[in-house]
Amino acid sequence: MFAKLPIVFFTALLLFTACGSDPKDNGGVPDPDQPGTVASDVDLFITTANGSRKFFHDSIAFNSKPNMSPYTITLNPAESYQVMEGFGAAITGSTCYNLLKMSAGDRARLLKETFDPVSGMGYSYIRISMGCSDFSLSEYTHCDTKGIENFALHTEDKTYVIPVLKEILAIRPDIRIMASPWTCPKWMKVNNLTEKKPFDSWTSGQLNPAYYQEYATYFVKYIEAMKSEGINITSVTIQNEPLNRYNSASLYMTWQEQRDFIKTALGPAFRSAGIQSKIIVYDHNYNYDADRAENKDQIDYPLHIYSDPEAAQYIDGAAYHAYGGDKSELADVHARNTSKNLYFTEISIGSWGYSFADDLMWNMNEVCLGTINNWAKAVIVWNFMLDANHGPNRPGGCTTCYGAIDIQSDYKTMTRNSHYYTIGHLAKVVAPGAKRIATTGYKATGLYYAAFVNPDASYAAVMQNDTDKPLNITLADGSHTFTFEVSAKSVVSVKWK
Repeated sequence: MFAKLPIVFFTALLLFTACGSDPKDNGGVPDPDQPGTVASDVDLFITTANGSRKFFHDSIAFNSKPNMSPYTITLNPAESYQVMEGFGAAITGSTCYNLLKMSAGDRARLLKETFDPVSGMGYSYIRISMGCSDFSLSEYTHCDTKGIENFALHTEDKTYVIPVLKEILAIRPDIRIMASPWTCPKWMKVNNLTEKKPFDSWTSGQLNPAYYQEYATYFVKYIEAMKSEGINITSVTIQNEPLNRYNSASLYMTWQEQRDFIKTALGPAFRSAGIQSKIIVYDHNYNYDADRAENKDQIDYPLHIYSDPEAAQYIDGAAYHAYGGDKSELADVHARNTSKNLYFTEISIGSWGYSFADDLMWNMNEVCLGTINNWAKAVIVWNFMLDANHGPNRPGGCTTCYGAIDIQSDYKTMTRNSHYYTIGHLAKVVAPGAKRIATTGYKATGLYYAAFVNPDASYAAVMQNDTDKPLNITLADGSHTFTFEVSAKSVVSVKWK
C-alpha cells in the first residue's frame, strides 16, 4: 500500500498506521492515493469533515517570490498571550480497562501513535479521576473505611489505571496529569450543612467541614502515593462538577465551601507537605448550572474564591466544561482576574446526534480554538476510549457517551472519532510551553485560527475552514511566507522553523 509514496514518508506513516482500525477509518494514515511532497520547510496535517483525509501529513516549501496575496495572515510574536500547557483526553478507569483488553502490541502502537511527540500526535495533558468516576468499574474512593489512616490506592487503580499511565509515561515522560475527585469518601459526607446528618450515598451530599483536614490529607496522600508509583500529578481540581448532585458519584460543593476548604485545609496541607501540584477550582459548566434554583448564587464561582486573599494565594486558576453556557465566559473571567489561569477540562460526544463531520467543525471552533482564543491554557476532552456499549459505565452517569476512540468487542477494531483528531491537531504542532501570539491580516467568516511560537522557536498555527469553499491562505512570520489550501470544511495544522 506504500508503493506510491516517497521513501522519506515510510517511517512516519508506520507510526500512524491503525492497529485494527475500522475499514472506513484510516486512523491518521495518509491516503496512499494522496501522497505529500518531499519533506520541505513547512509540515502540514489535514483532516476533512467528509473523512477523505484524517491527519494527512504533507509538507511544502517557503514562497520563493515576494508575497502579494491579499489573503495573508501575519504572525506577531512581539504580542503574546497565555503559555500553553497541553492537550489531551481523560484516561478514565473505563478507558484503561478497554486498553488493557487489547493485545499488548496493538495497545503499544495506539499509545505511541497518540502520545509520541515526534512520530505521533503528541498528546501532552491527560485527566484522571481521584477515585471512581461515572466511567469506572465500580464506585470507590481511596479511603472507604472510616479514618484517614486507612488510605490506600484502590485495587481498580492498581489493576487498570496505573499500568496504563506507566505505559504512557514510557512514551511521553513529560506528560502532564490532572486528577479530579468525583466524590469524597462517603464517611466524610453530610446531607446538608445545616442538619449535618451522615449521608451514606455515592451521589450528592456535601463535605462535612469537620473533615476538612482529613480530606486535605487525602489529597496529599493520593499525590504522594502516585509519586511512589512514578506518576507525578501536575494539578488537581477540587471537585468534578461541584454544582451537579446527580452524577453516579458526586459531591455538591459551593464556591463558599471550596474557598473555606482551600484556605483552611488544602492549601496549608500542600504547603506543609511540599506538594507542588497546582490547585484548580470549579471544573464545571460555563453557565454555573444556574438553571437550577440552588445555584443562582454560584455565578462567577471562581471569581468569588479569588476575592478571598487567604484562599487565592494557593490557587492557580479555574477549569471549565462546555455542557452549558458559552466559551465567552472564559474571556470574561480572565478580564476580571488576569493573574489566574484557565483550563478546559471536559466535553463528550455521544449518541445524541453525533456525526464526524459536524462535531469536527463544532468541536474545533467551540472547544479547541474557541477556548484557546479565550485564554485557556489546556484543552482536555472526555473519555479517550470506550467500548461498543459506551462503557464500561456506572448507572446514573452517561450511558450514551462515545470515546475519542470507540473499540469493538474484539478489542481490536477501532473507530477514531472527531475528538481524537481535533486534539491531535493541537498537540502535534503546539508544544507545552508555547505562547499564543497575535496575528494581523486576513479574516473571513467561517475561518478560525490561532498562532503560536514554541519553546524551540518554531512557529505553529491551527486553522479551521468552516465554509463550503476552499481558501488559499498565506502565512507570514516576518522572514518567510508560504501559501497553502485550507479545504472546505477542514482543519489544518502547520509548523515551521
